[in-house]
Amino acid sequence: MKKSTINYLLFLFAVLVMGASIWGPEFLTRYKDRAVLDRIHTQTSEQEGAGYRYRLDSNEKLYILSQCLNSQNLPESELNALTRVEGESGEFQEVSGTYAFVADRRGTTGKEITSEEIYAICNEMLQALKDMGILSETVRAVNGGDYDAVLYSAIDVLEPRNNVAVWKVSLSTNKMNADKANRLIDAYLDADDGKPYEFYARTDQKWEDIDPDEIIEKWRGYMGLDAPAPYETDNPLLETTPYYKKYVFAGMGEERTIVTVGFYEGINELFLKISR
Repeated sequence: MKKSTINYLLFLFAVLVMGASIWGPEFLTRYKDRAVLDRIHTQTSEQEGAGYRYRLDSNEKLYILSQCLNSQNLPESELNALTRVEGESGEFQEVSGTYAFVADRRGTTGKEITSEEIYAICNEMLQALKDMGILSETVRAVNGGDYDAVLYSAIDVLEPRNNVAVWKVSLSTNKMNADKANRLIDAYLDADDGKPYEFYARTDQKWEDIDPDEIIEKWRGYMGLDAPAPYETDNPLLETTPYYKKYVFAGMGEERTIVTVGFYEGINELFLKISR
């Protein structure tokens, strides 16, 4: 083959390579676009709803709920009778600020405990606390006739994906002179698994029969929380009862959650509450 022919073929090859490098990507893009545009494509998601409910660990949930409850003026117990309004529905209004605690009027999403299930789940929770020795066996089961249950969302307003759905189960205030002995008064339960973030219950126990350290250790294990640190402030005015002990749990980032185990003498009410 003549040298001039070889040079011509090499030149032609170089021109083709340059043309492909210039117009080739645009051609491929247009070809792919024709396969995608103006057509409906479906894809099954392995984690349906993951965008709605951001997964938080137990300590983070506890912290968010505590901050939301701290932004409310809620009655802590039937002991504070003056703060309870007869016939109160228990639906608190949304508050302004960094955290909001609002009644969830949309209902459950299909993953949370439903209104039909909540009382049975609450009784399972009570039995678990009895089995652990936290509550006395004398505490009676709850039922839909004597109790109110409201689903709430505890929301970090600045980071709305940080939210916790909880059921508040309360002995109804609509019944006059209801017998409150050996009954659950209030409880906040996780709407996913029914575990109690806090509770108030009338019991036959006395404070001298109660070991707060044992209660907090069993409760935090049940909830899946990290071990608490000692609470260093000793201020007798922190509570309306002298019978209590406080614990510090890790929250979010450098923040913390205060958990209190306490007892109201006279009405024999044992409580475990977060912050407030």
